Amino acid sequence: MTAVPDKRGAPRRLKKRSEFLRAARGKRAGRSAFSLQAIGNDAAEPGIGFTVTKKIGNAPERNRIRRRLREAAKACAERFEPRHDYVLVGRREALSQPFGKLVGELAAAIKKIHASTGESPRDQK
Repeated sequence: MTAVPDKRGAPRRLKKRSEFLRAARGKRAGRSAFSLQAIGNDAAEPGIGFTVTKKIGNAPERNRIRRRLREAAKACAERFEPRHDYVLVGRREALSQPFGKLVGELAAAIKKIHASTGESPRDQK
């Protein structure tokens, strides 16, 4: 039995520091467990990156936060808009928050970022 691909593939991963810095100039939506940053891009598929700073905790805690955010992003993959880059900045609350709530907050943050009709100066390419 072969796997049937969905209508949209997985978002591409942001890996370069310049991609993260560029997203930081874009729109933001903060939640208790993470902050979502987004900016327009020329690539057809959405890009997504994850970061957790050292002041949040030790390496196993930071990795656990990143893993939870990655799974939440997979659950919301169809909500990410093409031609945008997203960065999820993890916070300590991502460890204790129920996964369903984490996914719901991510969906709401994505909706908030794309809700405004006008382009802000931060959303320039």
